[in-house]
Amino acid sequence: MPAATSNRVHAVLVVRPDGRTPAAFHLRRTLAALAEQTRPVDVLTIVMCGGDDHLFEIADAAGAESVVRAPASTGYAAATALVTPGLEGDAVWLLAQDTAPEPDALARLAGALEVSPSAAFVAPKLVRWDDRSEIVSLGVGMTRFGRAVGLADGELDQGQHDAHEDVLGVDIRAVLVRGEAWTRLAGLDRGLAGADEGLDLGVRARLAGGRVSLVPAALVAVAGDGVAGLPSPLTPQRRRRAVYAERVAQLHRRQVYAPAFAVPLHWLSLLPLALWRTIVALARKQPGRIASEWAAAATVLVGIAGIWRARRRLARAHTASWGQIAPLRTTQGELRERLDDDPEVAIGGHRRSDLKFFVGGGAWLVLAALAVSVAAFPALLAWPVLGGGALQPLATTVGQLWDEALYGQRALGLDTISAADPFAAVVALLGTLWPWATSRAVVLLWVLALPLAALGGWFAATRVTERASLRLLGGAVWALAPAFVVALSQGRPTGVMVHLLLPWLFYAGAVAHRSWAGAGAASILLAAVLASAPSLAPAMVALWLAALLLAVVLRSGRGAARLIWTLVPSLALAAPLVWNAVANGRAWGLLADPGVPWAGRQVAADAAGRALLAAGIPSPDLAGWATLLPDGPTWWVPLLSVPLALLALAAPLTQRWAVGIVMLFVTALGLGTAFAAVGVSVAFVQSQTIPLWPGTGLSLAWLGALGGALVALDAGLAPRVALARGLAAALVLIGAVVLAVPSLTAFTRDAATLSNGPASTLPAFVAAEGRDDPDVGTIVLTPQADGGVAAQIVWGASETMGGQSTLLAARTAPTSQDDELAVIAADLVTPSSEDVVAELAARGVGFILLAPAAPPETDAARTLRLSAMTALGQRETLVVVGDTAKGELWRVVDELAPRPGEPASVITAARWIAFGQLAVFGVALLLAVPTATSVREARRTPRVVGPHWQEGR
Repeated sequence: MPAATSNRVHAVLVVRPDGRTPAAFHLRRTLAALAEQTRPVDVLTIVMCGGDDHLFEIADAAGAESVVRAPASTGYAAATALVTPGLEGDAVWLLAQDTAPEPDALARLAGALEVSPSAAFVAPKLVRWDDRSEIVSLGVGMTRFGRAVGLADGELDQGQHDAHEDVLGVDIRAVLVRGEAWTRLAGLDRGLAGADEGLDLGVRARLAGGRVSLVPAALVAVAGDGVAGLPSPLTPQRRRRAVYAERVAQLHRRQVYAPAFAVPLHWLSLLPLALWRTIVALARKQPGRIASEWAAAATVLVGIAGIWRARRRLARAHTASWGQIAPLRTTQGELRERLDDDPEVAIGGHRRSDLKFFVGGGAWLVLAALAVSVAAFPALLAWPVLGGGALQPLATTVGQLWDEALYGQRALGLDTISAADPFAAVVALLGTLWPWATSRAVVLLWVLALPLAALGGWFAATRVTERASLRLLGGAVWALAPAFVVALSQGRPTGVMVHLLLPWLFYAGAVAHRSWAGAGAASILLAAVLASAPSLAPAMVALWLAALLLAVVLRSGRGAARLIWTLVPSLALAAPLVWNAVANGRAWGLLADPGVPWAGRQVAADAAGRALLAAGIPSPDLAGWATLLPDGPTWWVPLLSVPLALLALAAPLTQRWAVGIVMLFVTALGLGTAFAAVGVSVAFVQSQTIPLWPGTGLSLAWLGALGGALVALDAGLAPRVALARGLAAALVLIGAVVLAVPSLTAFTRDAATLSNGPASTLPAFVAAEGRDDPDVGTIVLTPQADGGVAAQIVWGASETMGGQSTLLAARTAPTSQDDELAVIAADLVTPSSEDVVAELAARGVGFILLAPAAPPETDAARTLRLSAMTALGQRETLVVVGDTAKGELWRVVDELAPRPGEPASVITAARWIAFGQLAVFGVALLLAVPTATSVREARRTPRVVGPHWQEGR
C-alpha cells in the first residue's frame, strides 16, 4: 500500500459506561492525555454509547469536532462504523474511554506509519492503567485452529519484546490505521462480539498485501473496562463475558476464513464441538466456561448473515495468499513455551513441600498395618465368601451387581418396584473390582482394611501437619479407631466403608474451595459416604453449610460454586430413593443403615451407653475388653481416649486456633450423630427392631478429635517443653493400641462374628437353580419366638448385600403386598387352602424354605415349625427336597409362570435415572481426574490447610 501523503490523524474515541469504575474518571484522564500529545490529533470524534448527562458534559467540553450519540448496546465495531463515512485525514486512531496514551505515543505511531509504506496499521504497547511496568498486550498470534494467543500478555516490561515489529495481529485499542487501509478493509467486523478485532483486522490486512507493525516505544495505558477489547476479569460475570466473546470470535473467524465448501461442515460441527469442549472443560477443571461455550455456539449458529457479510468483505480485499499468514502463526512449541511456568513458584510466601510418603515412613506404616491385618485375620485369605454379622454374598456377576443398583424390581419382596439404595452402587463398584468372583472382593476388603485405613489416615494428616512423626501418628491412630476395629470384628461393611472413605473425604474436601479437582473428588467421596451411612447426612450438611458460609463471608464468594458442586452427586444418587420414601410416607426410613439389617452388639441409649460413646467405643463390651477380662476390672478402658480428647480440646488454644475450632466442630457433629443414633430405630427384620449403628458417627468424631490432636501437637513449643509433644503423642498411640487389642485378637480367639461363607443364604439346590434362572422365587418362612411366622420372598440364587432395600426394612405399616404375602404364609403353615401353592406358582415362586428359628428356639416357635412341616408335607403339589443346612426345603410341582416383568414406564424411568446419575458422576469424575494444569496449580499452594487463621486464599 502507498505511504500517506499527509500527517492528518482522525481520532475516534468511543465511550460506553459499562465498567466497575465510573466512566467519567477514565474519560477525563484519556482526554487529558490526548491534550498533552506532542503530536496532537487533527480531528477528534467522540461516540457516546449511552451515558448520563455528566458524561455528555465532559464530552462536549473536550473540544471534539463532533459528538455522536448511539444506543448503550452499541459495540465498538458498530460505533466506529457510525463515523467511518465522515472520517477526515490519512490515518484513524482507534481509542476508547480507558486508553490513555503517553505524551509521545501518537508521534511515535505516526512516525512508524510514515516510514513503513507497507504497514496497514501500527499498534502501541498497551500497559496497565495503574502499573506501567506490566504489559497488557503487545501483539497477538493465532494457532493453526484459529485460537488467539497474546504474545506478551501479563508479562513485566523489561524490554524483552521491544525488538519485535512484525506480527499477525494486535489488540485493537489505540491502533493507528492508515486511512486507505481502513476504507479498503471496511473497518471492523461486527460479528466478533468485541474480541479479536485487531487480530481479524491484521489477518485481512495481510491478505490485502499489507503489514502489521508494533511500536513498543509508544505506550498506552488501558484499564480494561471500556467498550474496546475484552474486559478485565475482575468479576465472575466479566470472566464469563470474556470467554463468551473469545469463543464467538474464534468460531466466527473459522467460518469466515474457511474455504466455501468447508463452511457448511464447520456450521454443522458447532453443537458437537460444543459438547466435546464441554467434556474438555470439565477435564481441565474449568466448568465455568461451559455456559459461555454453548452460548457462543448458539450465537454463531444463528449468525449466518454476519458470516456471509464478513466473507464478502474478506473477498473484496483478498489479493495475497494464505501462505503469507502461515509463518506468523503461533506454533505448538511456542504455545507450550508461552504457557509453561515454574511449578515450584511460591504463592503468598508458602512453598509446597514434598509428600515424603516413602522417606517419611508412610510406606512402612502401611506395610506394618498389612502385617497386623494378616495376623489378626489369618484364615480370611482362604475364604471365598465372608459371612457373619451384616455380611452377605454379593451377586455372582457384574451385570447382576449393577442391576441391583438400578431403579426397578427388587430382589426381595413379592413384586416390589422401587429405587435402589445408593449403597447398592457402592457394593456394585466394590464387586466390579474382582469381577470373576465378586464376593471375594469383600474378603480382600477385610484383609486390606487396616493398611487402607492407615494409608487414608496418613494422607489426611498431610492436610494438618508437615511433621513426618505426626503423620505416622495420624495414620496409626486412625487405623486403630475403636469404631473401625469393632466394625471389622462384628462384620459391619457400612461401618468399614465409611471409616475408609472419611479421611479421603477430608483430604479432598479441605481444598474443595480452591480446586475443582478437590471439589470433584470430594463430591464422589461424599456420595459414597452418605450412601454407606445415611445417618451422617445431617452432620455432613451442617459441615457443607458452614464451609459455604465461610466462603461467602471470608472469601467474597470465591470457591462457593465448587462447594455447591460437592453436594450434587449425593443428591443425584439419593434422589430416586428420597422420592420413593417421601411418596410412601417413609421419610424416617431414609436414615436406616443400608445393607443387611442386623442389630448386633451396640451400646444402649442410656447414660452408661452415651459415656462409652463419648470415649469413642460403640459396643457395650468396652470394645471387647469385657469379654477378654470377664472377671477383671475394666473401668479404666474409657480413660484410654482421654489423651486424645485433651489434645483436641487444646487445639483452639494454639496459633492455628481456627483449624482447631473446625476440628472440634467436626467432633461435636460426630458425637451428636452417635448419641442420636442409639436412640433411633427405623428398620425392622422379622419381629426385631434395628437401631442405627453409632459407629459411623464415632468415626466422624474420631476424625475431628484426631485432627485437633495433631494440630495441638504440631504447635510450636519452647525447647524446654518440646519433650511434652513426644510424651503426649506416645500416650495417644498407646491408648489407641490398647483399645484395639480385643477386637484385633477376636478372630484368633474365636470371639468374632465373622464366618466362612455362606456362598448363598438359600440351600445349595435353590442356589444352583437360581444361578441359571435369576427370576425363580423362594418363599422363606421363619418361626418367631411368639409363635408367629415371618415370610420373605427371595429371587434368584441368594439374598445379597446389594439387593437389600431400606424401603422394605423401614416400612412401619403393611402394604397390600405385605397383606397378600401374610395370607399366603398363613395358608402354607396351616392345613387349609389347597390353592395357595398354585398361587405361588402363578407368581413365579418355585421353592418353600422353612428356616430354623433364631436360637434359642422357644416352645411356641418349635410348635409352629412342627405344625408347618406337617402342613407343607401334606400338600400334593409340593415335593420334599429334604433337610438342608438352611432349613426344610420343598419344591413346587406345578409349572411356574414367569415372574411379572417391569412395565414399560418403569424401564423408561430406570433408563433416564441411570443416564442422569451417570452424567452427574461422569462430570464429577472428569473434575476429579488430575491434569498437568491442575497439578501445576496444586503445587503453587501449601499442602497443609490452615497454616494461619487467614488460610483459604
